[in-house]
Amino acid sequence: MREKRETPLRSDAQRNRERILVVALEELTRCGDAPLSAIAKKAGVGQGTFYRHFPSREALVLEVYRHEVLQVADAAPRLLECHPPERALREWMDHLARYAMTKVGLADAMRVATTSHGTLKSVAHGPLSTAIALLIEANERAGTIRPGLTPDDFLLAIAGLWQIDPQEEWQQRAGRLLDLVMDGMRSGAPGTRAEAG
Repeated sequence: MREKRETPLRSDAQRNRERILVVALEELTRCGDAPLSAIAKKAGVGQGTFYRHFPSREALVLEVYRHEVLQVADAAPRLLECHPPERALREWMDHLARYAMTKVGLADAMRVATTSHGTLKSVAHGPLSTAIALLIEANERAGTIRPGLTPDDFLLAIAGLWQIDPQEEWQQRAGRLLDLVMDGMRSGAPGTRAEAG
């Protein structure tokens, strides 16, 4: 009897959850402290339904952030299917930059919603590290980057991305930074010849 009740509720609950996440992403990206009541209303769910899925602001913000990070991470294997490893890596870096620059409100919401300093890193670290490892390994096999790089090396190298002001013309600055990082990773790659003569 219990199973019969849960089956239809599960699909309704899933639709409600997805609607809440879509609206929350839009609202939190626009304004990091968007009221939860406004998000629930715009998603077309009652307060009870909303809080059943997301009992706190932190729970909602973490889930939206996790969902968005997964979108960025999931782009890595798709890019590798369509492009040579070096191009896939560079295009994925552009995806990451767009995410970092256009989801500023969400990052602000994360900082406000979470009190522990490690939360932001812990939510993003796993999926992003997996995506970066996939891209690095493909490029190492292709001989397009120096061997021995780790996902942590990569994240440290691109840390300047988060210092760029998204209110300014960030595309050019991000592009230059990411080109510089790519040049650094290519240096010493087996597939490149040193111009020593």
